Amino acid sequence: MSINEEELSLPMGKEAEAAQPQQLKRSLKTRHMNMIAIGGALGTGLFLASGASISTAGPGGALTAYAVIGIMVYFIMTSLGEMATYLPVSGSFGTYASRFVDPALGFAIGWNYWLNWAITLAVEIVAGALVMKFWFPDTPAIIWSAAFLIILFVLNYLSTRAYGESEYWFASIKVAMVVVFLIIGTLLIFGVIGGPSPGFSNWTNGDAPFVGGAGSIVGIFMIAAFSFQGTELVGIAAGESEDPEKNVPKAINNVFWRILLFYIGTMIVIGFLLPYTDANLLKTDVESVAVSPFTLALDRAGFNAAASLMNFVILTSVLSCGNSGLYASTRMLYAMAKEGKAPAMFTKVNRRGVPTNALFLTTIFGLLAFLTSLLGEGTAYTWLLNLSGMTGFVVWVGIAICHYRFRRAFVAQGKDLSTLKYRATLFPFGSFFALALCLVVMLGQNYGAFMGSSVDWNGALATYIGIPIILIFYFWYKIKHKTKLIPLKEIDLDPTNLSDH
Repeated sequence: MSINEEELSLPMGKEAEAAQPQQLKRSLKTRHMNMIAIGGALGTGLFLASGASISTAGPGGALTAYAVIGIMVYFIMTSLGEMATYLPVSGSFGTYASRFVDPALGFAIGWNYWLNWAITLAVEIVAGALVMKFWFPDTPAIIWSAAFLIILFVLNYLSTRAYGESEYWFASIKVAMVVVFLIIGTLLIFGVIGGPSPGFSNWTNGDAPFVGGAGSIVGIFMIAAFSFQGTELVGIAAGESEDPEKNVPKAINNVFWRILLFYIGTMIVIGFLLPYTDANLLKTDVESVAVSPFTLALDRAGFNAAASLMNFVILTSVLSCGNSGLYASTRMLYAMAKEGKAPAMFTKVNRRGVPTNALFLTTIFGLLAFLTSLLGEGTAYTWLLNLSGMTGFVVWVGIAICHYRFRRAFVAQGKDLSTLKYRATLFPFGSFFALALCLVVMLGQNYGAFMGSSVDWNGALATYIGIPIILIFYFWYKIKHKTKLIPLKEIDLDPTNLSDH
């Protein structure tokens, strides 16, 4: 019995296809990328902490602080956008640090970023349970936390498209809330609804618009910078964008308008509507949704269900942050495994393009971090939070350094800058400005610990513990592998050399 070649070709083709290693899939559309960029930093920092910023520095001081940090973030994002458009990989700034600076820096940034978002996952499922107490005060918090963890795991396990779609709707709700607030706030300011117009009274009341001078503005730098963390997620998502050359620049450019409209606009509206002396502005924890500036404005406009609406919006913010955290940490762990900086088992990808082993480990770590909040009065949990607190700033510093090295290598290797599909704004000033201000924010987070008659070593250690941990990662890898700063002419600028595709 003879078997012809045609009969053999189909099964052999299937076997060959089955033998091919599964890879990430470019399935995030333009709208997904836009909402990931817009929604990345819209959270409790805006909906709750914005009031405390005005209470501390006055409306003018808070506006100044958020504007300066907003400019810094814009420069960071355009730097990231240039690199992510040219080299769209899921390892993003971790990969760029390894390719453009030093593999040891990539190792340190990658592992610390994974740790940061894995801990953030735990933070958000704890916060979600607190939010639910607003409606269900008698239900044990652990039930809500477990439910939210399962939901976020399933959304990430299904596919990258499922993550993108869920994040699109989470972010859409947040964006809609900010737009509604700005419209209603503007009507309140002009006296169209809610009684007489407040005019400029809250900008001239007492020490307003600037309270506490330059020191207060610097203090708000910290709050504003934390509020903006998450904007770099679009760099991670670029590795799974359908058309990164088109989608990444669009998403990055949206950052500027988000900063201008959402943060600056919100600060202006709150500054007009509420005096900085209002005691409610100081109550900013997640259980104080009833005194959120957003709630107070909606209440004044006659919206009786304002507190419930804001609680729902904050819940979507919490789930959005946890959803993005699980996605980002999973992709970073996968990218590190592809580069040999993490065990090879984390390179496993299922047929839907999801790195499953990386997802499993991140979920388990997030669960363990959550359980520490229930043990020993949460002491271990608090230390985990302090450990991860610096990572966002370290990543921003890393992005600025990587971009500077990328541009210098591009020129040193004789490449034409006009061939870049997207170019960062005001290079090299933007990179230097962002780097310098980021270092100020990092080092100034708890400068008060060193200002008294004696140094508060416990307070300083709690704040700055993340810095020595990052240095340990860096020097351990550098000493073990004897890595050095990569010469500009030896930097790999080949955009076809993608480790995850």
